[in-house]
Amino acid sequence: MLFLLHQLSNIIMNLSIYSKIIFLSFVYFGFAQNSQDPILFSVNETPISKSEFKRVYSKNLDLVKDESQKDIDNYLELYINYQLKLAEAKALGYDKDPKYLREFKSYKNQLLKSYINDNEVTDKLVLEAYNRMQYEVNASHVLIRIDENSLDTLDVYNKLMTIKSRIVNEGFEKVKKELHDGRTVFVEDLGYFSVFRMVYPFESAAYNTPVGETSDPFRTRFGYHVVFVNEKRASRGEVKVAHIMVANTQKDSTIVPKVRIQEIYKKILDGDKFDNLAKQFSDDKSTASRGGELKPFKTGQLSVPEFENQSFNLINPGDISEPFSTRIGWHIVKLIEKKPLGSIEDLKKEIEEKIKKDSRSQVINKTITSDLKQKYEVTDNEKALSYFDSVLDSTYFSNTWETKPDFNAQMPFLSIKEVSYDAKDFADYLKTRARYYTNKSMDFKVLISREYEYFLKNKLFKYREDHLEMENIEYANILKEYREGLLLFDLMEKEIWNKAVQDSIGFKTFFEDHKSSYMWEDRVEAIIVTGNNKKDLKKVANYLKSGISDDFIKKQINTDDKQNIIVSKGEFNLSDSSLPSNLILSEGVSEIYKHNGTYHVLDIKKVLNATEKTFDEAKGLATGDYQSFLEEKWIEQLKEKYDVQVNKEILDQVKAEFNQ
Repeated sequence: MLFLLHQLSNIIMNLSIYSKIIFLSFVYFGFAQNSQDPILFSVNETPISKSEFKRVYSKNLDLVKDESQKDIDNYLELYINYQLKLAEAKALGYDKDPKYLREFKSYKNQLLKSYINDNEVTDKLVLEAYNRMQYEVNASHVLIRIDENSLDTLDVYNKLMTIKSRIVNEGFEKVKKELHDGRTVFVEDLGYFSVFRMVYPFESAAYNTPVGETSDPFRTRFGYHVVFVNEKRASRGEVKVAHIMVANTQKDSTIVPKVRIQEIYKKILDGDKFDNLAKQFSDDKSTASRGGELKPFKTGQLSVPEFENQSFNLINPGDISEPFSTRIGWHIVKLIEKKPLGSIEDLKKEIEEKIKKDSRSQVINKTITSDLKQKYEVTDNEKALSYFDSVLDSTYFSNTWETKPDFNAQMPFLSIKEVSYDAKDFADYLKTRARYYTNKSMDFKVLISREYEYFLKNKLFKYREDHLEMENIEYANILKEYREGLLLFDLMEKEIWNKAVQDSIGFKTFFEDHKSSYMWEDRVEAIIVTGNNKKDLKKVANYLKSGISDDFIKKQINTDDKQNIIVSKGEFNLSDSSLPSNLILSEGVSEIYKHNGTYHVLDIKKVLNATEKTFDEAKGLATGDYQSFLEEKWIEQLKEKYDVQVNKEILDQVKAEFNQ
């Protein structure tokens, strides 16, 4: 599911950038229409019913930001344009393209996992996960890698039992030093982790093993493990912080990150407001305008452990850390709020979504298989299953097995409602599975029993997949979104976006006709000196007027124990939060301004007025505009190509119903 959502978000992002439409807004829903559901409009004789339009309009009413799209006439126009594109996509055969069909099948398979579920089993897994969320585990483990299909595992199991004994008697560190090779044997410290951070069997072993003890060997898809539990601690819950960051890489070569963060920290100790300093100096521009405020996070949610630990170690709201470094840069963190773990009612939906994506979903699949056997009236033939004990031979383990001439291919084997499978179907399936058993050896009864369970599950799931659109309206609607969404994406990519990039002459002509739309903002090249004491800033202003360097000024105004001023220099857009909104644009030393809760004086070297961007400078933004221009022309052509009929009487009914 995670992969599916990620891919769709990329599609939506591209469409919003290039075509300025809401990608899923115009997906029409519904099944066969009855006589009570009149047709609102048709495109190329494809009817769109009144109920379909109302459903789509209602679904997206709260999503559209453009108020004009909330007007029914405007929305209808956009929706008709959408249907025109779909008609063109089908006319050009995009719905038959193998790449499109593969992508849609992949999305469909991902989506299907979300709808094959068992509520009772899911509820038990939710409760188990919630109980485990009360704690975080610090563990180490030993892993011996083996193929996940390997059946001969007794030797590996026994080796790990010996290693477990060594850990108990000699200690984990000694075992780690002697055994870890980073290829087939991994002996590693994992630090703290919580639920859903490891595969389910590993998580279960870690949470079920007491502190100071080593688990028995257990298997995951990576191989066999033993886990040694170092500590368990109560969940740290969720924390919300603000931070000031000085990045390791700076445009201004005179800024030394470690020195700059210490300068800012001194200002905090002197009483300057944290949020004002964040707005003025933080290199994390995504949070600087909010005073450095981050979204809440839990243990393990960020990929920067040092930052997490510093944040959780703060105790009271308003507490501020000392400067510390991470791989990103230097930080100062201020605690805003700490929240304990929420109730199971609050977290249930979030946990359910994680379970769907987690390896524990296999537990659900087993239960679903059992339920589907009852639902779809499965009939299997025990004699046929036993028949395969005599059909298989040693050639199966060399992947050369073939059925003999006297093989009873038409023997009834399995039926799922009206769909039947014979012995040949299972034999063909076994041939596809033979490669997983190459150079292996096992009892044929065990092999056949295992593979029959896989075969049955696959056929049951396929039957449900093939019939789910008839059984589940929500699934059918979302599947239609993917089907038409991907189709539209391929069409737009080939017919508009790629053409816009390839048509260099047309693009440059468009740019020349719209040059005034692409302007640099007014900006200044300046030195900005920031301080808390107006008297200090007056001294700075005099120094600047005398042409004294900013390095000399810092030495004169700052002391070893007090950071009185901070100096920034470079080019600044007038919209930059570092600049006062009432700044007078004039070269030279400015008056003293109060801004962001402190005082500033600027030495403006140059005033750079708004100018037109060159083609290369404007290319990114202009590309999107040119694509929109091409799309508008293309829509006009589609309206001439395809017949569009709108029932005005039904449209008036829709308007009246929404006005009510």
